[in-house]
Amino acid sequence: MNCIQKNKRYVKQRINPPTPFFIEILFIIITTTISFHFIFQIPQPTTMTVETSNTPPHILIIPFPAQGHMIPLLDLTHKLATTNKNITITILTTPKNQTFLTPLLNSHPSIIHPLILPFPSHPLIPPGIENAKDLPNSVRNIMLSLSNLHHPVLEWFHSHPSPPNYIISDMFCGWTQNLASELNIRRLVFSPSGAFAFSTMCFLWKNLPIRENPVDENEVVLYHDIPNSPKYPWWQVSPLFRSYVSGDTDSEKLRDLFLCNSQSWGLIVNTFDEFEKPYLDYLKTELGHDRVWAVGSLLPVDDSSTMALQRGGSSSVSVNDVVSWLDQRQYKTVVYVCFGSLTILTKDQTDAIASGLFKSGVHFIWSIKEGVKTKNENEEDLDFENAVCGRGLVIRGWVPQVLILRHKAVGAFLTHCGWNSVLESVVAGVPCLAWPMTADQFVDATLLVDELKVAKKVCEGGQSVPDSDELARVLAESVGGNGEEMSRALKLKQAAVDAVREGGSSDKDLRCLIDQLVLSL
Repeated sequence: MNCIQKNKRYVKQRINPPTPFFIEILFIIITTTISFHFIFQIPQPTTMTVETSNTPPHILIIPFPAQGHMIPLLDLTHKLATTNKNITITILTTPKNQTFLTPLLNSHPSIIHPLILPFPSHPLIPPGIENAKDLPNSVRNIMLSLSNLHHPVLEWFHSHPSPPNYIISDMFCGWTQNLASELNIRRLVFSPSGAFAFSTMCFLWKNLPIRENPVDENEVVLYHDIPNSPKYPWWQVSPLFRSYVSGDTDSEKLRDLFLCNSQSWGLIVNTFDEFEKPYLDYLKTELGHDRVWAVGSLLPVDDSSTMALQRGGSSSVSVNDVVSWLDQRQYKTVVYVCFGSLTILTKDQTDAIASGLFKSGVHFIWSIKEGVKTKNENEEDLDFENAVCGRGLVIRGWVPQVLILRHKAVGAFLTHCGWNSVLESVVAGVPCLAWPMTADQFVDATLLVDELKVAKKVCEGGQSVPDSDELARVLAESVGGNGEEMSRALKLKQAAVDAVREGGSSDKDLRCLIDQLVLSL
């Protein structure tokens, strides 16, 4: 019997009249299927997934109020808004920090919106202080104070017609992890520090290393499971960690805030793959997932854009005057000197730098953050500026650092090795003269000096004073555009530029991050 005959026979059998028993069984099956469908049709997971994925995400950005933290997170916010114009972004800030948002709000008025809440009071923070730059050694207290924004943000969230789906917050805002859990949304940690430095912070707060001799500041702390097993004397360990006292209420709260970072859904780091790959791989292993995105450098590409010129605030000098001064100098002959927004040099340190610059004979720009000065000190400063008139430019206050470092006349950067300054020098291809002072700066210096060899160490420690003759010698040797550090710095610059180009590692990670935020709704 062939296939056609088999089919004819099968059809003939099917049209035979069914028996009463068959009809009864068929009726039971049909009614059961209909009932099952009506009982379980409400969730409809396929339909819900499709509808949700078409809804653009709303992201709540929560920076930490210190310029070294705020600037890169606002840079990331700019990148997110530029890359996907369908998203909605709300940035949490306090009244005295809202001016930092002005360039962003002007650039993306329909995408980015401010949420301004009163700065929570703290017994050790004077009224009116809302940023770490305005109160030395205030980071710990500001961290504890900001955690009191939990309930105000909670109330805002529940009153919002279309509340956020995600929180992206600074690593010093660990309190937002519990907030996100309470709101049943996901939190991503943003690290304004590099992957190496973030790894050391995770290690410290997880393992709580202690000194055998509690008064020995030189006792070595070994970070045994981090790549290359780095080690540092106790005095170079994070001051936030060194302030920890077991059982103390504030100390335990501080530890909880840092441990919360390891519980977040994802980690965003202001670095790039070729710069810190071993440490990025370590973090993926340590966190137990691969939702670690290296999206740096987050610096503006266009030097003349508003975002570039107003990063961190308006310059205290005319940008055109600075550029005009640099234009009159030869290629790679200028040393730029700056120790960040938090470092206030002692008088001895200031005198040593001034003497070194004077003796070196180099052209320089020196950006100084000042404390309270006496009349005699002001007169001494004026004498120094008169002595170096024509080859030195002393600026007090905020300067357009990115623009200065990218100028062809700048050949070296005397720096505290804060991570923003590190990235800005790397992208500019300018070798560093490293003087790490505190916090993660010692780790950053290790990366630059010992591992990548694009820097020389000239001093270390917040209280150390360099020998002015030796400093003068190093300054004089650093300019001219020659040397192994310069050659390696230019290669690293190319890697940094390639990372953020279309198809580069950081560009891919940024787009992957945005895709995850959209698809995970």
